[in-house]
Amino acid sequence: MHITPRRSPHAAAALLALAAFATACDRGSDTATGSGTDEKPGIGIDLPRSDTDFWDSYAQYLRNDIGSKGVNALSLSNSQYDAGNLAADVRVFENLGAKAIVMAPQNTALASTLKRLAAKKIPVVSVDTRPDDGHVYMVVRADNRAYGTKACEFLGKQLGGKGKVAEFQGALDSINGRDRSEAFAECMKAKFPKVQIFELATEWKGDVASAKLQKLLADNPDLNGIYMQAGGVFLEPTLTLLQEKGLLKPVGKDGHITIVSNDGTPRELAAIRKGDIDATVSQPADLYAKYALYYAEAATAGKTFKPGATDHHSTIIKLPNGLEDQLPAPLVTKATADDTSLWGNNVG
Repeated sequence: MHITPRRSPHAAAALLALAAFATACDRGSDTATGSGTDEKPGIGIDLPRSDTDFWDSYAQYLRNDIGSKGVNALSLSNSQYDAGNLAADVRVFENLGAKAIVMAPQNTALASTLKRLAAKKIPVVSVDTRPDDGHVYMVVRADNRAYGTKACEFLGKQLGGKGKVAEFQGALDSINGRDRSEAFAECMKAKFPKVQIFELATEWKGDVASAKLQKLLADNPDLNGIYMQAGGVFLEPTLTLLQEKGLLKPVGKDGHITIVSNDGTPRELAAIRKGDIDATVSQPADLYAKYALYYAEAATAGKTFKPGATDHHSTIIKLPNGLEDQLPAPLVTKATADDTSLWGNNVG
């Protein structure tokens, strides 16, 4: 009779970690091209999704920076816009001995995960979004309230202070969706009270935005403005719908619907040059990647930071649960769409 050897608890734990890692790989993780050296502490990095131009570009910048800077990154995981996947991916990184974790949680209710990581002294760098509760070492993010304000001011002036505007709101359980929506509403109420705003909840989904816009246009054929809180998600379905309805008029032509976006992807910049849309706020995918890795490595080295101006033209602010480095995010119009400093003109 064959006797199966009994595995030690350590061996069993290792097998569980490998099994979880294989699951993460099946979701779309990839091997980063870091130095692979054990001299630097390992960093776990979770990508939030792979279905938008913005996040695909962020991932590309990450891989490039990992390789060029010799970051000891574990294989990247992709939680695919799912909070449960993110929690599982973080567990894998813990089991593999990560000394810091970079994440971009699309749902910011992460208190239990962050509390566990804090207890294990594993610092967390959160990219683009700010967790509602639980300690973070650093949030790498632009001022998202400024996105809403810049979009409001541009649209209000272009429309002469009157008209009808569709607002594609991001998920309101996300700090980004809340910040952009609240700032846009406050600005419009204060500066352009004659502009009628139609708030369309989308959960960051392009098909939802397109369906709601179609219905809105049926009821309001005189709609003359659109604010897209995420061009990487909303641009293509919006332009497709407007084209199908004969409403995609170039800037300057009668019947043009003024459109301002957020993200600054290559496709948005091309649409601005073509005259399909008017402006976007460039969310710096390149700087998100660069400083996510910078702060993750700084955390493993025991470095600390204080609120105030930085040497890279940003401002660190204090949060109730950590610090946030607010990176610059300029408004881009046709006059500036060819600027070589914009990340959307450099990806690829």
